Order: sequence, then C-alpha cells, then structure tokens
Amino acid sequence: MSQTEIEIATQPDCWRRAVALAADANAPWRAAMPAPGERVAVVGCGTSWFMAHAYAVLRESAGLGETDAFAASEMPAGRAYDRVLALTRSGTTTEVLDVLRRLRGVTPTVAVTADPATPVMELADAAAVLDFADETSVVQTRFATTELVLLRALLGEDLDGLAAQGESALADPLPDELLEAEQFTFLGRGWAYGVAQEAALKMREAAGAWTEAYPVMEYRHGPISITGPGRVAWWFGDPADLPPGLPQEIAATGGRLVAAGRDPLADLVVVQRLAAALGAARGLDPDSPRHLTRSVILT
Repeated sequence: MSQTEIEIATQPDCWRRAVALAADANAPWRAAMPAPGERVAVVGCGTSWFMAHAYAVLRESAGLGETDAFAASEMPAGRAYDRVLALTRSGTTTEVLDVLRRLRGVTPTVAVTADPATPVMELADAAAVLDFADETSVVQTRFATTELVLLRALLGEDLDGLAAQGESALADPLPDELLEAEQFTFLGRGWAYGVAQEAALKMREAAGAWTEAYPVMEYRHGPISITGPGRVAWWFGDPADLPPGLPQEIAATGGRLVAAGRDPLADLVVVQRLAAALGAARGLDPDSPRHLTRSVILT
C-alpha cells in the first residue's frame, strides 16, 4: 500500500478521536471557536478551502450565524467579522498566514492545524491541533475529513454512525466500471457541494483525472453535456434528494450515476480510494503527485 492509502484507511479511527475531542469542554481552544450568533469567515487553501465551504454552509444552515468561506488569497480586506477561522494542515501556507497577520489584534482568530511547531501557532489567537490526523503524503485525505468531523461535532451534529459508514466505504470493492471510466463529474447540494469539489480535486491530484464539480442544480445548465458512455456523474447525498428526473436524464446520456447514499464524508473515502487506485494504474505515485508540494510557501 502507498502511504496515501494507509492514511485513507485510518480515517474512521481519526473521526472517532475528533468526536471525542469536540466533547472535551476543557480543551484550551474551545472558547475561541465561533460562538452562536457571531458573524464568521472561514479561510483555507486548496482542500482546506473546500472544507471551509462545507463548514460555512453547515453553520449558517444550523442558524448559528452568518458564515462566509474564502480562499485565503481572496479574503476581502476591511470586511467586518466577529471571528475568523483558519484551516491549514501544514500551518505554513503563505496565504493563510498573511490573513492571520493582517487580522492580528483586529479580529479574533482561531486555527485548526496538524502541526503545533509551525507559524500558525503564533499568528492565530488559539489553535486546535489534530496531530493524530497529520499526514506525510502531499495529497490531503484524513486530515481534511477529520477537521470537518471536529467542526461538525462542535456544531452539535450526531455523528455516532459516521465511523461505521467510513469503514463500509473502505471495505466495499471498487467497481470495474469506475476504474475504467474516463471522466467524473461530482455533484452536491449545500455543504456537500464543498465535498464534491474536494472529490474532484483528489482525482486530479492523485490520478491526473479529468474531473469537474458542480452544485447539482447547475449540472443541467450545460455541464450535463460532458456526461456520456464511459463517464460518471457522482452524487453526494441521499438518492431520494436528487432533483426529479435527473437520474433519467443521466441515463439518457449513456453515463453512469453513482449515488450510494452514505454521509458525504464517507462517500469521499470511496473517491479517495478510487483516486489512489487510478493513479497507481496510470503509473503515478499518489504520495508524490506531479507539480505539488505538501504546503505552498511563496517567496
């Protein structure tokens, strides 16, 4: 197994630890997390931006306060927030650190990171460290999902069955039709759209695959023309929540619809496995994807 595959396989255990950590009322960073009613911005880069999007939708949908998500490089200057949450696995990403420097002493900040020996620990007012979910692989898998599990648990979600769904996602064989597909379009609604974007990124990073991601209702506005024989449309969510008629429209293209009905994070595990398998089949190393590094540090 590649290191990436090993890290993918440890996710259910990491999720259990994240849920337990969220329940610890004495955690030193707990009071710095967004409080109900606060206006919050969440920033990250790459995978962390997609996790930020998912969390922002979940928090606002739960009625806990207006919540925006930005790629750290696009965080508006001068916009007023009660708190800013920064997501950064490495703790060294230039754009995230720039945002934290700009807000130092102006807006309360809190970070979720994997490495306590990095600059983010000094620049953020507080930080939750998920070192047990850190990775040596360039491609993010378990850290991203674990930080979102932590944030979902802090929002009060009941995640008791999530780890079991993750174990099922690890155990089920990958269908030959998916291993042989030439193109994937990932679809989601609400917070699952962030997961769909992350799924597409994983396939591009680890397998160099042609992938796209859309809010499900936008898929009909042009992107469905991509789908056809040998191509896949992948829905993150309950099949019963698919827009009426869409499964039939996808079938009419000759494409394959995947709609397993798992929690979107558990379904993302399947995509991670698929990305690693496709990458290996194409002679790529998922531990060291082309043109990528663990952290983007600009000079």
